[in-house]
Amino acid sequence: MSDFKFQYNWILFLLGIVPFLILVWLSFVYWRKKQIKKIGDPTLVSQQLRSYSNGNARFKGILALIALALIITAAANLQKPGKNADLKRKGIDVMIALDLSKSMLAADIKPNRLEKARQFIYKMIDAMPNDRIGFVVFAGHSYLQMPLTTDHAAARLYVQNADPDLIPTQGTVISEALKMCYNGFNSKERRYKSIILITDGEDHDAEAVSLIPSLNDAGIMVNTVGIGSPDGAPIVDPLTNTYKTDLAGNQVISKLNTALLEQISKGTKGKFTLLNNVPEAVSEVDAQLNTIEKAPLEDNSFREYNHYFFYFVAAAIFVLLLEFFWPARKWKTA
Repeated sequence: MSDFKFQYNWILFLLGIVPFLILVWLSFVYWRKKQIKKIGDPTLVSQQLRSYSNGNARFKGILALIALALIITAAANLQKPGKNADLKRKGIDVMIALDLSKSMLAADIKPNRLEKARQFIYKMIDAMPNDRIGFVVFAGHSYLQMPLTTDHAAARLYVQNADPDLIPTQGTVISEALKMCYNGFNSKERRYKSIILITDGEDHDAEAVSLIPSLNDAGIMVNTVGIGSPDGAPIVDPLTNTYKTDLAGNQVISKLNTALLEQISKGTKGKFTLLNNVPEAVSEVDAQLNTIEKAPLEDNSFREYNHYFFYFVAAAIFVLLLEFFWPARKWKTA
């Protein structure tokens, strides 16, 4: 019996409605008796109500309350681990940090840097079926879009919806993204962890390099994926469909900062990969991730459960049918 548990325990709190309804019903019975006494002659009232059965009415009320309790219990979904519950999988925890600064809209990588990064992440997710994945987006600030999970379908959805408009503060602050990823890991473990940082490397804050020792001490491998070209490209403003300019009116050129990304990856025993060809880049990063020791993952997404809610639903239907056909009048006797 200890293996049984309810999937949605909070729903069981709704069972508190049952005693409340009992109090309401008792109050109604008391009020009804008082009203009957006010009608007039007790003998006449008794003759008018001679076919009505208090016992049957109470029984119908009890049946309705039992049915309500059964429906609430069914909604909580009683379940038990199935035959594959002990399936063992080994993997690592990977936080993916995607640059959503407007420089990622540059088209030196076709169709543009952001779309190429999406393609890479989709393939990367497919290459990590046993790993837990988290997702962070960043520009001038960083935001945790998805904590570590084995729900890879949800991860793909978050990647699909990633857009520079999600982040009102523009710029590229890599240090904040690394901190956000760091906080997304289990701080007690010094193994099984990696960050995949996808950016053009145009960092507007010099703190990223200072984080390397802390990341290394925590056992976090940072694999950097550079997207863009050393020659750079102008940035198209999606609102005006014109090239972005600085305060002096000069066209802004976004260039790949390879040196910074190589420094971050090298300092954390990771690898820098230039994203030109998506399959080749995925292969390189995946090979580097495979050098990390894998841990047994305990995650409910890997478990199969046997569900028992339908027993409660069937019982509730039976009780409701019994209540419906049970008469409120007295049983006729020969």
